[in-house]
Amino acid sequence: MEVSEVRKRLLQTLARAKQEAGERRARLDLAARQYERFLELVAGPVVRQFAGAMKAEGYAFTLATPPGGLRLESERSREDVIEIELDTAGAPVAMGRTRHGRGQRVVTTERPIREGAAIADLTEEDVLAFLLEAVVPFVER
Repeated sequence: MEVSEVRKRLLQTLARAKQEAGERRARLDLAARQYERFLELVAGPVVRQFAGAMKAEGYAFTLATPPGGLRLESERSREDVIEIELDTAGAPVAMGRTRHGRGQRVVTTERPIREGAAIADLTEEDVLAFLLEAVVPFVER
């Protein structure tokens, strides 16, 4: 194989990798902006209402707002948490995570707020459906 052919193909590969990295950064920037809007206008109000309703029913959860997410923390056990975060490991997705203690172990479950939905398409109903499913392990005790 000719050195010139190796070099030509290397340069093509490097150019393609740089272009793909730039496109990925642009997608992540867009997803981050959409996610912040989702937290502020959609998820935040629903989670606040949900926390109030839980407290009224005797399940005390405190709302925390760490950077880039929402978290409902049980006032009874620090292992009991429901949270919403942006997952950028693959295609950007609003991810819901539940963590609860079961004796000596902690069980964690994770799923998208709505499977297959773009962040910009998530609704209050999607957030409420996630929260209603996520709270079941805490009230089964």
